[in-house]
Amino acid sequence: MIGYLVPAIVAVVVVLRLWRRHRRRTPGPSQVRAGFGPFTSDVGLVASREMRERFRGKVFRVGTLLILAVVGAAVVIPTLTGGAPQPRRVGVVGALSAPLRATVVASAKSVGTSVHFVSEPDQKAADGDLRSGRIDVAIVDGRELVVNKPMKPTDSSTTARFVGAVSKNLGVAKAIEAAHLSAAQSSALAGARAFPVRSVQPGAGKGATQTTSIVGLILVFVMLSQYNTWILFGVIEEKSSRVIEVLLATVRPVRLLSGKVLGIGLVAFAQASLIVVFAFVLAEGVGSDLLHGTAPLVLVSTLAWLVLGYAFYCWVYAAAGSMVERQDQAQSLAFPLSLPIIFGYIMALTAAGSGSASSFFEVLAYLPPTAPFAMPVLVGLGTVTWWEFLASAALSIVCTFGMARLAASIYRRAILRTGGRVKLREMLSRAGG
Repeated sequence: MIGYLVPAIVAVVVVLRLWRRHRRRTPGPSQVRAGFGPFTSDVGLVASREMRERFRGKVFRVGTLLILAVVGAAVVIPTLTGGAPQPRRVGVVGALSAPLRATVVASAKSVGTSVHFVSEPDQKAADGDLRSGRIDVAIVDGRELVVNKPMKPTDSSTTARFVGAVSKNLGVAKAIEAAHLSAAQSSALAGARAFPVRSVQPGAGKGATQTTSIVGLILVFVMLSQYNTWILFGVIEEKSSRVIEVLLATVRPVRLLSGKVLGIGLVAFAQASLIVVFAFVLAEGVGSDLLHGTAPLVLVSTLAWLVLGYAFYCWVYAAAGSMVERQDQAQSLAFPLSLPIIFGYIMALTAAGSGSASSFFEVLAYLPPTAPFAMPVLVGLGTVTWWEFLASAALSIVCTFGMARLAASIYRRAILRTGGRVKLREMLSRAGG
């Protein structure tokens, strides 16, 4: 726990000190124009303004606290209400000698749990109890272990660690029995192998696992919905209050729009990173198993597609916001714009829950509107190669550049038009011309 908290506390202190030092500085206009770094250009100034407004806003602070509270409750409550750890239920088919039973009990203690033996009349009954969850593992005739579903090597759950310990220790015990404390004992122990572990249900594809974090999918959905809505209403507010006319007097429309989406995007990524770090630190501190099995590759993939998804959708929402001038008109835009996000989210949850991906879902992983949800699921299931991941990311980046050009063209032509809602067909015809 200390190993996680100390670096986090140091990082927070350093960031706060740098932020306070930056606030104390009051450079003049000439210094701002002649400064160095990405936040001294027109785009950087607009981005820093957006970040400052969002960080200071009550919506961001209250929303972040609520999300952290929900994540904290999801991590802590199961640990508090779980009470004492439940014993691992071991089905026994056939005979199991007393030494082997003692080995199973010792293996359970080594992983911090206990054992409850359940007699099974035959292997068919044991398979049925495994499918229903009545038992966690079955020992058949003292020669093999049977589990319900395949266990991946990186699975760190209590059941997975218990099965691994039992498999290894029973193999050693069998080798000792075979040696009979004779001269052949050394060779038998040297050649001891773990008990074979067989699953009742086959795995879903090569290297398929259900390691995709549902929390990660929810995080991407909430972030994309929240921050794209911020862009939509932010553009409408500037247009309706005529603030945009003052801003465009000094900043080009394309640079103004780029700074806005960049600033809000950095706020989104900072908030997402804070939530992820908080969840893992808290889970490690309270000893929760909620995030066990979440591979680092899945986590990195989820964050990467959060960035790519925002980069694509932010231009869509900005262009849509420039075409209306009242908040009530935005309500009719918000739902149609969010339909691809909702569709991709539901399909991703379905695939992650079932542990398998259909051909249609694999196609969704290459479409920029749904790839932020589909591709992390395929990474978690192990059904996508590195070049397929990069191909989907490259396609999303190319489409994002095209969407940015189109959105900037629509924004430039529609942002100063008042008196009614601008028609999309008219904007597209002008952009094409």
